[in-house]
Amino acid sequence: MAGQRSERPAGVQTVQIDNDRVRVSEWRFADGAATGWHRHEFDYVIVPLLSGALSVDDGEAVTTMELEPGASYFRPAGVEHDVANASSHDFAFVEIELKTPA
Repeated sequence: MAGQRSERPAGVQTVQIDNDRVRVSEWRFADGAATGWHRHEFDYVIVPLLSGALSVDDGEAVTTMELEPGASYFRPAGVEHDVANASSHDFAFVEIELKTPA
């Protein structure tokens, strides 16, 4: 059900860079692990490190995204969602948050 928060293992965030301009984090997810419900305060770019699927719950609908290594995508600040690994294997991506406007 969209918007439902279930108990799932947590994805592991490792912050690699955090300064006045950007925050770069590596996210690693076991099968079924999730970020938990959150809101992005900055524009951000996701760079998948592996092939796999993510399930995205925005509170109204749950969609599945198939991702390939290096096929980046951008989202604006204000996005609210819970993201979970929908693959049958571990998944990882790098998240680059842009703290300063273009």
